[in-house]
Amino acid sequence: MSTPEKELRFLVESHLQFIYDREAYPDLDHTGLATQLIRILQLDEHCRIPPVHESLWSERDIFVITYGDTIIRPGEWPLRTLHHFLHSRLRDTVSGVHILPFFPYSSDDGFAVIDYTKINDSLGDWRHIEAIADDFDLMADLVINHCSSRGQWFENFKRRRHPGKDYFVEVDPLMDISVVVRARNTPLLREVETLDGSRFVWCTFGHDQVDLNFANPDVLCKIARIIKLYLDRGIRVFRLDAVAFVWKEAGTRCINHPKTHEIIRLVRTLVEHHSPDAIIITETNVPNHENLSYFGNANEAHAVYNFSLPPLLLHALVSGSSRHLKAWQMSMPQAQEGTLYFNFIASHDGIGLRPVEGLLSDGETTELIESMERFGGRISWRTGDDGRDKPYEINITLYEALQGTLAGPDRWQLARFLCAHAIMLSLEGIPAIYIQSLFGTGNHLDGVALSRHNRTINRYKWSYEELETALADNGKSHHARVFRAMQKLIRLRRGQPAFHPNGPQFTLHLGDDVFGFWRQSPDRRQIVFCIHNITDRELTIPLTSVNLTNDRPWADLIGGSLFSDQHDDLILGPYEFVWLTQKDTSASDDNDGLAPDTGA
Repeated sequence: MSTPEKELRFLVESHLQFIYDREAYPDLDHTGLATQLIRILQLDEHCRIPPVHESLWSERDIFVITYGDTIIRPGEWPLRTLHHFLHSRLRDTVSGVHILPFFPYSSDDGFAVIDYTKINDSLGDWRHIEAIADDFDLMADLVINHCSSRGQWFENFKRRRHPGKDYFVEVDPLMDISVVVRARNTPLLREVETLDGSRFVWCTFGHDQVDLNFANPDVLCKIARIIKLYLDRGIRVFRLDAVAFVWKEAGTRCINHPKTHEIIRLVRTLVEHHSPDAIIITETNVPNHENLSYFGNANEAHAVYNFSLPPLLLHALVSGSSRHLKAWQMSMPQAQEGTLYFNFIASHDGIGLRPVEGLLSDGETTELIESMERFGGRISWRTGDDGRDKPYEINITLYEALQGTLAGPDRWQLARFLCAHAIMLSLEGIPAIYIQSLFGTGNHLDGVALSRHNRTINRYKWSYEELETALADNGKSHHARVFRAMQKLIRLRRGQPAFHPNGPQFTLHLGDDVFGFWRQSPDRRQIVFCIHNITDRELTIPLTSVNLTNDRPWADLIGGSLFSDQHDDLILGPYEFVWLTQKDTSASDDNDGLAPDTGA
C-alpha cells in the first residue's frame, strides 16, 4: 500500500471513529467501513494527494445560480436551452454555474429528491449535465439531510424492506423535542403507517422531506456512491444543502452537532482525494458565528455561504446607513488560504433573517420586513425556541427589494441595484449571482398565487424568445439595461488581481453614509479602493480621508476619472460608486452604462 493510501485510510478511519464512537457503536468495524468507503470512491485504485492550504480559485471565478428550467424553449430540453444561453450570453462573464437540484422530485422545487441518480426527465439527461460541466465549473446540490417521502427508500421503509427500512429517523412521540432548532413552523414529526404499525419520523423541513438517519452507516455508504456518480459526471463543486441539521441526538438542539462537522470533514476527505480540484461548500442558514464554524481549521468546508451579507446589505441600502454592515465586516476574519467566502445577495429561496440575529435589533428587523412587504414581498416563518412563530426569511426579488428606501419607492431603483452588486463583486470571496438578478426580474406574484408558496416569487420561468427580446440591444425595458450593466461590471471585476477571493480587505471609516473598503492583490502589486454612496443624496468625500498615496494618479475603474491631487474631493451621486486604483488603466467603451444616471 502506497503512502498516500495509508494516510487516506488513517484519515477516513479517524473520521469514522468520531462519528461512530466506541461507546455508542461497540460492535462496529471501523476499519471495514473505511475500506468500504474507499472502495466506493475507487480510491484504492486511484488515490490523489490534495493540495494543503492552496487556493484553487482566482478573481476570474464567478458563479451564476439557476434552475435547470429557468429558461425554456418549445421542443428543446431545458438543460440544452440553458447551456445555449450560458454559452452565447455568459461565456465571457461567468466561470461557473450552480444548477439547482435537477433530479426527480416531489416538492420544494427539487429539494425533495426522489432519485439521486437520475436527471428529472422534464429537464434532459446526464449528457446535458456533462456538456455544461465541460464548459463551466459545475456546482450541484448534495441534498443529504433529507429525501422525498415518495422515493423508493421511504417506500421500502414503510414496507420494512431494505434498502430503506432503517434509513430514517424514528422517534418516540413522547420525546422532548422542545429545544430542537427549526427552519419551518410545520410539525417536526410525521406519523407513518408501516407494516409494523405506526411510526413517527423526523421531518426538519416538511412532511414530504423525511430526514435521513446518518446514525446508520449504510446511509453514509449510499451517499458516498452518489458522490462518486456526481464526480464521474463532471461535477466539481458540491453544495451541501441544509447540512447543519444532519445529525440528531436527543436532548440537543440537533443543529451544528459535532458529528455533523465530522461528516463534512469525511466528505471533504473522500472528495478531494478523488478529485483534488473539487471543492465543498456548506449551505448553513444560521447565525453568523455558527456559519463561520463550518470552515473548521481549514479542514472542513472549502467555502461557506456568506448568509449575513444579503440582509445586512439590503438594510444598509434601504436605511441609508452602513453602520451594521461595517461592524459586521470588521468582525469577519480573513478566510485562511485554501478557504473562501461564497458571496451572494439573492437566491432561489429568500433573504434569510436568522443570519442577522444579534447583528440587527428586533426593531430594525421589523422595520426592514415592513418595508419589503410594502414592496410586494412575503415573509416565511419558523418556530422559535419558545414555540412562537418568528420571521425566517423575506421572499422578494432583489430588484423589487431595492425599489426604494424605508421612506418608500423612489427613482433610484436601478442605481441602488447596481450599487448592491458592486459591493458584492468587490468583497473578499467568490461572488455568485442569481440568474433572475441578471435580468432585473420583478416579483412573480401570479406564481405565488398559483403555487401558494412564497418562494415562487423569485422563481419566474422565462421563455427563451421572451428573454431574448427583453435583452435585445435596442430593448427599451429595464431588463436590457440591467443585463448590460451587470455584464460590464462583472467583466471589470474579473480583470482586477486585487479582487482575488483571498486578497486582503480593510474597512474604510468614511461615515455611515458610505460603505468603503480597500482590497489588495495577494502579490501586493495592486490596490483597489471601493467606495460606495449608499444614500439617495449626493455626497462629497475629501480624498484626504481616504488616505490615497500621492506618487501616481489614481484612476476610477468604473468611470475613468483621474485623481492626482489628494486634496481633491470625491463627489458621488446617489448610489454612485468608484473603484480607485493606480494600475495603468483608463476608461473604455466597456464602462458605458455604469454611470450614476442609471437611476433617472
